[in-house]
Amino acid sequence: MKKLSIITALGLGSLLMSFGPILKLEKLTIKPEASNIEWYAEKVTGKHNGLVNLKSGSIELANGQLKGGSFTIDMTSIKVTDLEGEYAQKLEGHLNSADFFNTAEHQTAKFTITGVKPQTEGVNNTIINGNLAIKGISHPVSFPAKVETTDGKFAAYGEIVVDRSKYDVRFGSNSFFDNLGDKAIYDEFTMKVSLGAKL
Repeated sequence: MKKLSIITALGLGSLLMSFGPILKLEKLTIKPEASNIEWYAEKVTGKHNGLVNLKSGSIELANGQLKGGSFTIDMTSIKVTDLEGEYAQKLEGHLNSADFFNTAEHQTAKFTITGVKPQTEGVNNTIINGNLAIKGISHPVSFPAKVETTDGKFAAYGEIVVDRSKYDVRFGSNSFFDNLGDKAIYDEFTMKVSLGAKL
C-alpha cells in the first residue's frame, strides 16, 4: 500500500508540474475616491488643465501581476482648474459642447486593457496597451505606467497622450481647418491617470 501511495503521489506531482504553476486570479474594483484623472491641453497662445472624474472600473491580477481591466470616465464632470469663476465656467461649457466632447450625447469615455508588458528598467515598470473610446470612437493607445501591489493595495500611475483628431474632436484643430494661425489648439492632450484599489 505504501509503495502504491508513493507512486500515486509521484504521478499527481508530475501531472501538476505538467500544467505549470497554479494561477491566483483576482478581480478588484477600482475606487473612485482613491483615483484621480488630470488633463493637460495646449494651444499656440497658452495652455489649460483640469480634472475629470473616474466613474467606475476594475483590474485583473494574476499572481499579483496586472493582466487586464478597464475604467470608465465621466466626461460630464470636466473641470477647468487653471481658471476661476465665469472664465472657468465658459471653458467647461465649451469642452462639454459639440465643438469638443459633446457630453450630452457621449457622457462617458472608456479605456480597456488589451495587453501588459513588464519592464525591467526605469520608474515605469509596465507598458500598458489598450483601446480608448471617446465619443463612441475607439483607437488603440499604449503608455508606460508605474504599477504597485503592496501593503494590501493596488496602485497604477501613467500618462496617456491622446490625439483628439482621431475622435472627431475638431474645434481649433489644424488637422481639419486651414489658416488657424495663433488660434490653433494642438491635437494632442495628456491625461495623468492614478488608479487605486484594495487587494
